[in-house]
Amino acid sequence: MLEETARTAGHLLAGLLDEDWGRPVRLGKNPTRPKTRILAAGEDACRLLEHLHRHGPSCRPGPQAEALRCVVVQNYYRDAAGRLRWCTAEDGGLPTSAPAVVSPYDVTARYVRHGHIIAWKGFAAHLTETCDPGSINVITDVATTSAATSDAQVLPGLHARLAHRQLLPAEHLVDGGYTSLIHLERADREHRVTVSGLLTVNPTRQHRQGEGFSRDDFHIDYERRQVTCPNGQVSAGSHGPYPTSELAGAPLIVARFPQGQCQPCLNRPRCTKASARNVGFPPRELRELQLRVRAEQQTLERKARYAVRSGIEGTVNEFAHGHGMRRCRYRSQPKAHLQHVLTAIAVNIERLSSQAAAEETRAPRLPTAFQTYLDQHQIPRSKSWRALGT
Repeated sequence: MLEETARTAGHLLAGLLDEDWGRPVRLGKNPTRPKTRILAAGEDACRLLEHLHRHGPSCRPGPQAEALRCVVVQNYYRDAAGRLRWCTAEDGGLPTSAPAVVSPYDVTARYVRHGHIIAWKGFAAHLTETCDPGSINVITDVATTSAATSDAQVLPGLHARLAHRQLLPAEHLVDGGYTSLIHLERADREHRVTVSGLLTVNPTRQHRQGEGFSRDDFHIDYERRQVTCPNGQVSAGSHGPYPTSELAGAPLIVARFPQGQCQPCLNRPRCTKASARNVGFPPRELRELQLRVRAEQQTLERKARYAVRSGIEGTVNEFAHGHGMRRCRYRSQPKAHLQHVLTAIAVNIERLSSQAAAEETRAPRLPTAFQTYLDQHQIPRSKSWRALGT
């Protein structure tokens, strides 16, 4: 940022820099007094931003100044006494991954963690390839999103692009992260595409522990908008459906069992730890789709067909280790997407060029005029002549 300010409005640095300016900020593996150095760096940044705001109202801040401001806002705050404090996860002061700036060089990069092992900063690439038996697998679509974007949000745009290029498959095998009821229904309704992915099972505590009454043990009457519990108690009606985001899944209808029904029940410990229970379920069409997909997932035919999807993991490995896709050479998401597309083109060229050319079948040699004369007059040929004609 100092370089940017010196280049665009160097006079604003007069009286700001002194011999103490430029204290190191980067922390090693075992830094000395890390908190002191973090606060000192924050004070320097705040001092610079406040000075530019106070003395340069006519000077528009550049992209680096705006990036520094975002980093300071998300990592520091001032307490009631006006002292600068460092935001930590313990006090709930850190922003979520979606808006958080994680790199001063590319403010569009984001941080994401999958499980306890995989974590990175940057973007996410989503690959689609053909998997027809007996043919070469070809990359048909590449999507580049923020690392904080849910996989499920990628599917509608992916199908729209494939439809535009007339490359839609009859069945789309996807990872479990891309599947949700609303996307399965939408893909079939808009594109006649069957999305095959691992639909999550019932997430209730009772289902996970394999004991007690899970949601599937309740009988749902859509006509009367009532739910009956395993002990025969009928809910006091249902409410909804409540819309949810694509990340959360399908809209939910909620049936409530009041305390008057749950408190006297002897089986309440097997049903809920609360004094009453709410049961949420999707609308009828999505509920029927959910039950059908979960039943199909348990069949051997479905498992064998879905096993073909494991080939995409080899493609991801080819992209990452064979072409260095995880080391982005550009800044900003559009340029990263260009790198991903060019990498996909290179992979397709390698795969197609490695295909062994089919041997050309030689056309049979035509008989000579003399052989034709013999055949027309039914004169036997000698063995040597027959060999020449074959």
